Amino acid sequence: MGNLQFHQFRGTEGYVASRALQDVVNVAIALERPLLLKGEPGTGKTLLAHHIAEALDMEIILWNVKSTTKARDGLYTYDTVQRLNDARFGDGDVKDIRHYIKYGPLGRAFASGKRVVLLIDEVDKADIEFPNDLLFELDEMRFHVLETDEWVKADQRPVVIVTSNSEKELPDAFLRRCVFHYIDFPDEAQMRAIIEVHFPDLGVELMAKACKIFFGLREVPGLRKRPSTSELLDWIRVLLASGAKLPEGDVPSLESVPFLGALVKMQEDTETLSRHANRPADVRTAGRRFFS
Repeated sequence: MGNLQFHQFRGTEGYVASRALQDVVNVAIALERPLLLKGEPGTGKTLLAHHIAEALDMEIILWNVKSTTKARDGLYTYDTVQRLNDARFGDGDVKDIRHYIKYGPLGRAFASGKRVVLLIDEVDKADIEFPNDLLFELDEMRFHVLETDEWVKADQRPVVIVTSNSEKELPDAFLRRCVFHYIDFPDEAQMRAIIEVHFPDLGVELMAKACKIFFGLREVPGLRKRPSTSELLDWIRVLLASGAKLPEGDVPSLESVPFLGALVKMQEDTETLSRHANRPADVRTAGRRFFS
């Protein structure tokens, strides 16, 4: 029974999770600690939270962090403007301040009568003090509403998933409270499994050619933004919709790859690829098998 209770997450039909990733999710759930996920864009950090919610049959509450986000935004806001308008025009019961307290994502997760998944997405976008400002609330699973002098406490600790793109270092005090996992970019075998989830009827030849070109692009040195999993899936979708064919042979030219703009999103990277393709084969240190 203990094993069954621990292994609550095993991936879903729509999300191929490695054994290491399954284990760390289950560790975070068992310890009731936030799971901090890092990894390059396109490795499925944000998507994972949605599939954890699906697998555990829980509601997901999203907190998309921005550069201007403050910790208090996630707890609640007091709508003084609406209260003043109601007092002026005679609408609503302005005596009851509770009517003007609006919970943020963290507040809604705590106030929910059932366990939910809370995604704090791209925590490193905010000010460096932002994670530290959440320490008390994440430890105690409660917060104080100053205007009503009331405490909001979670009946059940939410499953907290925190993602970071490593734009800035996170405080040690915050890291100590988290379970951590770095999601490696899928290797070709795992990528094929991901593609099969989204395109179960994709032909073997198209699968092989698409993966070869995709991983060849990622190996070219000097790219500022290497193509990600989501861009590969978009590219395959466009290939299927258009009926376009991928080039034959082991060493396709850059110009022969259809809809390259679905994979390469920066002009600087397009120029890097062109320079790389024009170098003699014996000085191309990476990707030489793929682009002439």
